[in-house]
Amino acid sequence: MNSSQQTHWKVETRTRSSVIFAFFATAVLILGFAAPLFVSRGVIQDLFFILTMLILAQNWNLLAGYAGLVSVGQQAFVGAGAYGMFALVVLTGMDPVASLLAAGVFAAILAIPTAFFVFRLDGAYFAIGTWVIAEVFRLVFAQWKTLGGGTGASLPRDATKDMIGVSWIKDLLDAKTSAAADIMTYWLALILALATIAFIYRLLRSKSGIGLAAVRDNPEAARSLGVDASRVKTIVYIATAFTTGVLGALVYIQKSRISPDAAFSVTDWTAYVIFIVVIGGIGTLEGPFIGVLIFFVLQKLFADYGSWYLLILGLIGIAVMLFAPKGLWGLFTDRTGIQFFPIRRRLVEVAPTQKNSEEING
Repeated sequence: MNSSQQTHWKVETRTRSSVIFAFFATAVLILGFAAPLFVSRGVIQDLFFILTMLILAQNWNLLAGYAGLVSVGQQAFVGAGAYGMFALVVLTGMDPVASLLAAGVFAAILAIPTAFFVFRLDGAYFAIGTWVIAEVFRLVFAQWKTLGGGTGASLPRDATKDMIGVSWIKDLLDAKTSAAADIMTYWLALILALATIAFIYRLLRSKSGIGLAAVRDNPEAARSLGVDASRVKTIVYIATAFTTGVLGALVYIQKSRISPDAAFSVTDWTAYVIFIVVIGGIGTLEGPFIGVLIFFVLQKLFADYGSWYLLILGLIGIAVMLFAPKGLWGLFTDRTGIQFFPIRRRLVEVAPTQKNSEEING
């Protein structure tokens, strides 16, 4: 065989559809940051809700869809982060925005002893164990009299009025204080969503991500190949606790009032999130995007119907699990092959460059 005809290969993960999506996503992101310039406060609040549910869904999807950790207790870290923020603001006078990372660290610290207990369980026992621990958190924080005990507490009015960025937004957009605070929390949620998705995508494309997939599919086989399953799962569990804690703090900055029942609500912070991931597509980064949009539309249409709303969500969830076990995005990508966040590595044949051709022929 002539040396000039040697085949050259390179490893790629991106696809044509992912490149097009990257341009589209960049445009949407720019539009998202500019949204407060041309939409109403009500729309900003809706966008904030969508972003918070998307962040929760991506974190739960990382746990259940990639690490095989089906948690029903993520509300533990939402509440822990929220109460951590409230404690810093009320007891020390710290600015709410400045307390966000500290609240996430507080939730991550609580996740360490939690992991010690729940990782001794498996399958359904793990799921029940996470829910029980979340209930323990709720009961413990309900005893915190300084922060209102079982009835809850509100942030000091000056804390949200004077928090970082609000006065600048008021001057920039000529907005009222309350509207400026909503815009500030919306921008922070947008940044957190971007950081969360970037972190998860980078993780899944790394060696640790390959190990994570191996642990999910077959823990024993992964261990035989040298993958430390406990270490990988613990890192993911603590990382999602940190992000969820930051989100919990951000949500309750926007709400300005907290109570144990609300902050540790299994329905609001876990059940809805599971619905979003299941109908969108578990084990895919794209699935939660689809799921959260469907969930938002359903909430707008049926939230006023009380228990019928929950029944409708349940029926939709069952229908999707029966006819599209991989979720709506899984059904779509199985038929089209399109992926916006490709993870699988592919060998691609490339033609040699002019320089390489001269070297080969020389």
